[in-house]
Amino acid sequence: MKRIGLFCGLLMLSFQLFAEGYQVNLQGNRQTGMGHTGTGLMLGASSMHFNPGALSFMDKKYEFSLGVSGVFSKNTFQKQAPSAYEAKSDNPVGTPFYFYGATKLNDKLVVGLSVTTPYGNTLKWGDNWDGKYLIQDISLRAIFVQPTLSYKINDKLGFGIGLMAVNGNVDLNRALPVQYSGGDASVNISGNTWAFGFNAGVSYQASDKLSFGLSYRSEVMVELDEGDADFTVPASLNALYPDTKFQSELPMPTNITFGVGYQVNDKLLLAADLQYVGWSAYENLNFDFEAESVPDSYNARDFENTMIYRVGAEYSLNEKAQFRAGIYYDSTPIPEDRLTPETPGTNKIGMSLGFGYKINDKLSLDASLLYIHGEKREDGYEPTNFYGTYYSNAVIPGIGLNYSF
Repeated sequence: MKRIGLFCGLLMLSFQLFAEGYQVNLQGNRQTGMGHTGTGLMLGASSMHFNPGALSFMDKKYEFSLGVSGVFSKNTFQKQAPSAYEAKSDNPVGTPFYFYGATKLNDKLVVGLSVTTPYGNTLKWGDNWDGKYLIQDISLRAIFVQPTLSYKINDKLGFGIGLMAVNGNVDLNRALPVQYSGGDASVNISGNTWAFGFNAGVSYQASDKLSFGLSYRSEVMVELDEGDADFTVPASLNALYPDTKFQSELPMPTNITFGVGYQVNDKLLLAADLQYVGWSAYENLNFDFEAESVPDSYNARDFENTMIYRVGAEYSLNEKAQFRAGIYYDSTPIPEDRLTPETPGTNKIGMSLGFGYKINDKLSLDASLLYIHGEKREDGYEPTNFYGTYYSNAVIPGIGLNYSF
């Protein structure tokens, strides 16, 4: 039963990564270049993610925006002294993307559709590192499809709302503490599901220079009813480790963001966002296994609510080119003694640069470069007594195109 307990722990940790992982703040290259600010700004079709209320201020009949980023991330683990053991991850390149398309039905009403990837992660520690019984590799993806309706109440005030349909996918590999002539036993965890929520926002143009925004992205309860657990074990253990199904659920947290935009002069635009993330909804994680030999599991999580602080700026070099910069601070929700190599969550500082270029009256290009530095964290996971020091960072270039007419 000890081995099965470790298996239950594996599932618990895989869903923890799905919950926190990296909250991928790459939903617009213009916004990324400005520290991922945008809730208080009127930025056309991409406002569907940042603040649906601002979409109503779109000035063109049609507007489309698409882009992609490359996430080059590294993680390092060092065991506690006196051990000198160190491991480095060999992560695949992540490719989060976004698409926005919107049209004005009349002077007040705008409809649109967005496809974004605000949650996801790829992490690979290797088959034989010291934490292989916790994780070898994992790939996570959450695609948000959001039809949106936005209405301009008057020349200063707009409101919008969108339905979020979320497709979540997880694929995870981990060794099992069973030795036999064929090598280490292992398990593959996989699943795919749909969940739903909504995104709403209000935008207020206080003056020609000053604007405000408030957005609310609801909690999305991810319910996995038919997850697969597939084992590779010696024949003598097939009865103990049968391939089976499982059910579980957890929340993707509520996000509430307040933003301000200030047009200092014809060349300089400033922005600031304050984002609240309701991670305390993630109190525990329960599993219901189809196979009778695998006991159901209850796991306390006790995540904590967090804040993200963002500031950014855009400077127009001339009529065609803009330079952007931003910085943000993102605190981790993972409490002490709950830190795992699946999601080495630390407080993070993000620093970004960006560039925009207007190719012609209809087409423009945005490019961004984001560096994320994870603060050093000495902690671990109490149930398995796996402790050490974690370091993490990521370099993320991105490019996007905008077309309007």
